[in-house]
Amino acid sequence: MTVTVLALGHAETDTTSDGQALQDEIDTARSRRISVVAAAGNDGGGVQWPARDGPGFAVGASDGNGNFCPSASRGLTLDPSALGCGDDSASRALRGSDRRERDARRGFKPGFIGVMKVAVVGSGGLGGYFGALLARGGTEVSFIARGAHLDAMRRHGLRIEGGADPFVLEDVRVTDDPGELGPVDLVMVCVKLWDTEAALEQLRPLVGPETTLVSFQNGVLKDSLLRAAYDESQLIGGVAYVASTVLRPGVITRTGPLQRLVVGEFDGDRSGRVEAFHAACMAGGIDAEMSDDIRRASWEKFVFLVGLSATTTTMRVPVGPIRSNPQSRAFLLDLMREVVAVGRAQGVPLPEDYAERRLEFADGVSPEMTSSMHHDLERGNPLEVRWLSGGVVDLGKEVGVDTPLNRAVADILSVHANGRIDH
Repeated sequence: MTVTVLALGHAETDTTSDGQALQDEIDTARSRRISVVAAAGNDGGGVQWPARDGPGFAVGASDGNGNFCPSASRGLTLDPSALGCGDDSASRALRGSDRRERDARRGFKPGFIGVMKVAVVGSGGLGGYFGALLARGGTEVSFIARGAHLDAMRRHGLRIEGGADPFVLEDVRVTDDPGELGPVDLVMVCVKLWDTEAALEQLRPLVGPETTLVSFQNGVLKDSLLRAAYDESQLIGGVAYVASTVLRPGVITRTGPLQRLVVGEFDGDRSGRVEAFHAACMAGGIDAEMSDDIRRASWEKFVFLVGLSATTTTMRVPVGPIRSNPQSRAFLLDLMREVVAVGRAQGVPLPEDYAERRLEFADGVSPEMTSSMHHDLERGNPLEVRWLSGGVVDLGKEVGVDTPLNRAVADILSVHANGRIDH
């Protein structure tokens, strides 16, 4: 099934702002067996979300904070004010000339109607998993892969195992040559951090003047690599949460229940391109969130990620034994405290006790949970330690914060940083 995104409309520039015209577009799309993921007008009937349990949809408007406000004019009984939205809040937000100009500068066309084209660069446990969900939801997804994984996806599709909803994506658009695809609407950068510079060169054929790039890689240094290669107006921020790995070529398995994507503009604006991608994620069953402070969201993940990756990789066990042993538990907490101290010194508004909160979170995850860096160590792959604990050390030096525990982790794992050592 194809997904059509009717993006945020403006009364001055496109016909979808008219309520009847918008409804006509929707009716036409549904008659052609097209699933309407999102549409926005300024008549209070702006956002269409697909019903999870049937072919229907609810109609409403989005206010400036991303709240969905059902519209009583479409026969729904829920009062928009129950969700904190005034009747004309979406209308004001969508009509604003400042927002329209920002969307235009970012290459997002008001009134865009069409299939959203997404390219996933790095089709492993992270990119392969979320790309498969997007494709299942109707987004036109192209995967960039290589080697045995590429061959398996071409021959047998992409299989998602583990969790409560395994499935096979049989019709997979996959290549090792981005030049075959041409420019897309959005590029998801999901390669390992050590492969970023090469990937950013490889993906250039995917990037046109209206293409958006978003990195869902680990750490807080990733976006600086994108800024060095592409215009900042083409970038949005992203944070990914998922416990998954490539079990064998063409097969990705989830090893935990958590799956979530967070996206947002770096200036905190709620842009059309962010809302369109968010809608596509929701259509695919992804737990997606729009953030008005994506830098803070990245650091919030970074705190736990550094602690988990550092302990599981150096100790070579999952989180269960680490959190239950008093000494290793204290080590995990102190590693995260160092990250919080560096983040706060860098100007990120993390609560002073955020490390303690993350330790409480660690107590609630599966005892078998581990990190992708632990998997990489076991497989003899290069490690991301330079950008994780090593990144904490470097960022700490910039603001005069000592990070002895993360320095120790970075030093210990440095002999494995480039992959398996042949004796």
